[in-house]
Amino acid sequence: MGRGRYYNWWRRAGETAQGLFYANGWAAHIAHALRLQGQLHVDRRDVTLPLRAPLAEPLKVAFASDFHAGPLTDPRLLDAVQRAIADFTPHVILLGGDFVSLHHRHISGLAACLRELPAPVGKFGVVGNHDLWVDDTVIRARLEAAGVQMLVNESVRLAAPYDELHVCGLDEPGVGQPDAGRTFKDAGPRRLLLMHSPLGLRHVRAHPFDLAFCGHTHGGQIARPNGRAIVLPSGSGERRFASGYFELAEGRRLVTSRGIGMSDLPIRLFSPSEVHLYTFQMAS
Repeated sequence: MGRGRYYNWWRRAGETAQGLFYANGWAAHIAHALRLQGQLHVDRRDVTLPLRAPLAEPLKVAFASDFHAGPLTDPRLLDAVQRAIADFTPHVILLGGDFVSLHHRHISGLAACLRELPAPVGKFGVVGNHDLWVDDTVIRARLEAAGVQMLVNESVRLAAPYDELHVCGLDEPGVGQPDAGRTFKDAGPRRLLLMHSPLGLRHVRAHPFDLAFCGHTHGGQIARPNGRAIVLPSGSGERRFASGYFELAEGRRLVTSRGIGMSDLPIRLFSPSEVHLYTFQMAS
């Protein structure tokens, strides 16, 4: 077990049963064949930032979250994400956590995929609740070996010519130990915030940022035909931030991803997986 809180005996027993029942990914394979795992949606967006100087080249950022590598997510869905990001040729890749479900051993294949993705300015990630409920030290080690810099209540300044920007990584808001003060302590005024869940907004109210990236909600994973989530996982924060792109107060913005994989059940309905491919430029 990892350092995540609230991993009750009944949750542990339930996930043990899931691991046995869904072993070898048979249900995910069938669900994918029946298109019950959803076709990947690509969210492309141009974003402006109040930079002091124009960028010599627009900054391309890919964001993906909630891979849930394991028996509930068909590997072909993860392959589709890898292709979408590779075709975008991003400078930066941001990863929002929940890399695995049910056991830390499932990180191996995903880490190999992430290693193959080029990102000349860096790959950065935060952990999710599912990562913290298994052996998160193994997950972190495998990801860092794949070139992903994991951020736990800390920030990193991007390399030139994008060095006006900092990526700030908040620890998992629901079951981790989030510390907004430490997260932003060394960051400059232009900040991209990376956190697992929109619940993190409660921890960063006193801190400015330009755009926050998060996931966790799966958009409900099973939603109404209009896309409205029926049930959100615990630790999701306010329902109005279940999925989408939001303009917040004081110039802050938020994107909540529906994520990639599945948890508890190997299906998605009216809440397709998604990856986010954003291009940043100076505000005119």
